[in-house]
Amino acid sequence: MKKVHSGGGWSAIAYSYRKARESGGVLKFWRALRTKNTCKTCALGMGGQKGGMVNELGHFPEICKKGMQAMAADMQDGIPRNFWSDNTVSELRKLSPRELDSMGRLVEPLLYERNTDKYKRIEWKKAFDLISEKLVKSEADQSFWYFSGRSSNEAGFLLQLFARLYGTNNVNNCSYYCHQASGVALSSVIGSGSATIVLEDLEQADLVFVIGANPASNHPRLMSSLAQIRRKGGKVIVVNPIRETGLVRFKIPSRVRSLLFGSEIASLYIQPNIGGDLAFLSGVSKRIVELGGHDVQFLKNHCSGSDELLSHLESLSWNEIVEQSGVSAEDIDAVANEYMKAKQVVFSWAMGITHHRRGTENVQAIANLALLRGMIGKEGCGLMPIRGHSNVQGVGSVGVTPQLKQAIFDRLEKDYELTLPRVAGLDTMACIEGAAAGDLRIGFCLGGNLFGSNPDASFASRSLSNLDLLVYVSTKLNTGHAWGLAKQTIILPTLVRDEEPEPTTQESMFNYVRMSDGGPARHLGPRSEIDIIATLAERVLGNSTPINWTEMRRTRNIRDVIGRVVPGFEAMTSIDDSKEEFQIGGRTFHTPSFNTEDGRATLHTHSLVSNPGLAKNELRLMTIRSEGQFNTVVYEDYDLYRGVDRRDVILIHPADLRDLGIHDGDRIAVRGPAGTMKNIRATAFKSIKPTNAAMYFPESNQILDRGVDASSRTPAFKGAHIFIETDRAI
Repeated sequence: MKKVHSGGGWSAIAYSYRKARESGGVLKFWRALRTKNTCKTCALGMGGQKGGMVNELGHFPEICKKGMQAMAADMQDGIPRNFWSDNTVSELRKLSPRELDSMGRLVEPLLYERNTDKYKRIEWKKAFDLISEKLVKSEADQSFWYFSGRSSNEAGFLLQLFARLYGTNNVNNCSYYCHQASGVALSSVIGSGSATIVLEDLEQADLVFVIGANPASNHPRLMSSLAQIRRKGGKVIVVNPIRETGLVRFKIPSRVRSLLFGSEIASLYIQPNIGGDLAFLSGVSKRIVELGGHDVQFLKNHCSGSDELLSHLESLSWNEIVEQSGVSAEDIDAVANEYMKAKQVVFSWAMGITHHRRGTENVQAIANLALLRGMIGKEGCGLMPIRGHSNVQGVGSVGVTPQLKQAIFDRLEKDYELTLPRVAGLDTMACIEGAAAGDLRIGFCLGGNLFGSNPDASFASRSLSNLDLLVYVSTKLNTGHAWGLAKQTIILPTLVRDEEPEPTTQESMFNYVRMSDGGPARHLGPRSEIDIIATLAERVLGNSTPINWTEMRRTRNIRDVIGRVVPGFEAMTSIDDSKEEFQIGGRTFHTPSFNTEDGRATLHTHSLVSNPGLAKNELRLMTIRSEGQFNTVVYEDYDLYRGVDRRDVILIHPADLRDLGIHDGDRIAVRGPAGTMKNIRATAFKSIKPTNAAMYFPESNQILDRGVDASSRTPAFKGAHIFIETDRAI
């Protein structure tokens, strides 16, 4: 497949028209995109009461291929009834993630029982009977409740409240497998776990770091901001083991000049080794101090731990930094000098930073670098974790965590006379391991693909198979429906965001709460998430608790409770009448006063653990997502920006192929910590740093072990060491 020389551009426009035709025509597709609903993909914040294709600053048009892919998938026809009688689960397991997603919309409840190897259609009443009877007869702490970022604030809040009143804190969300390290790290530094800036700050910056992220593929609307920064003379420093096409040059379809001539993005591109980020960031910090570029007064007045950090940086050897990072001292010096010239700097990052065994420390090191020059606590600068799902931050804000924030806990108990469980809840990985050990018997998944999100896929499948009952609330098929099966598995078809019968809200990565109007359902069978949750809660708990579940079928009533108990969400109580979308208070820092006990930011020191050299046939591995993919959902098997036409590949630098004695296109075996994948196509890929390799997520999860970052419990999807085995290829 021919590799393109820039991201976006005419190919993106042609793709848009193709998707529109697939969805019933350009006009129908346009109307769907323009409805007053927030985007279904990344958390940059498009849509809401200002209309679709409008960002938080009111800019129009704001749209990308990711949003179009999600909308087109949701506009598919329903899966025909005979599909379930004609196909077994064994046959579903032969389908790829893309093939499963493109089967169509789920439109009726389904039941799988292990002795049948088939799903069968059941009525809604039968599904509710089976689920509620199992919950009533089971111990609460033998259940777990998993949430994806596709859900609304209202659905997330309602289901976590149901779970806690049922009696368990085994409540967790998909953030534990992506940005949890960011939240833990930022809370340890500034007392708040989300972005410290608003969108306006990004537009004002004269330097942006993009570290361990590929927004050209995964958050394309961010490219408009980066291109604008370059146009006004600012700089963009990209840090990524792969030289991504779209981060070098991007053609923004909505900007005529950019579309015709392209926009330069990276002014400096640094390629560390996979897992070398902590050493690289420490090296830049060390060089800033050596050059006298640190803000002594800011550190003294607004930070704790500065003496310890400065002493630690001084003790680090340059040989150690260069060896562990894979970045030369000259390149580190170049980064430090660019940083010192800048006056307003934003640091952004994604899973290339968090998906490591030291993910929390990676984020703390980014915060250290920002604080050294006082780049947190004033306008036009700060920290920006690039969230990958449109409401993953929101569900966390409203209580979808194993431990409720104390303020929410206290207000629910006091104001609503509730008694909530106090036993510590389990995080996502602990739930998977608890199911494997037989300690958990019931799972309830509100959206997402829990199986597909897990490392060590074989273990995840065996773990979920131990459950007596697993419930999926889903819109389309995914690999979890084929491989993540309990003794009984029930799929409940649900409406997508722009089909909800009542308005819902979502939160962007800039802590901005937006409202979605919903719209007419495209199919007769699916029900709203709110209706599903309230129905089950009423059946299991009744209306004898202070929470009237019948009243909770109205999203307005849920918003009233959220506004009363969740700090920063007070405006939620009036948003139905005012239609005024709002910023959550206490999270944006335009003055250097932070949410810590003493109001000061906390600096952290990190030791650099010496890494042994690579053995023969050994490489460092990172999992990646393609340009035609969103999280575990694969829309296209080809990867346009990398010039790769399939997913059963491993991307290896040509120099490494020569050293390994294999050729481009050879079929090989790849052995990882948790297993071996055979018949993988070795693919020459000049854009990756030598001694490093890349494979596609989620397919490569089967060879990754369950090692996690100790602080955040985020799995290390990046940084595994693998071995290439040419004699076990087929």
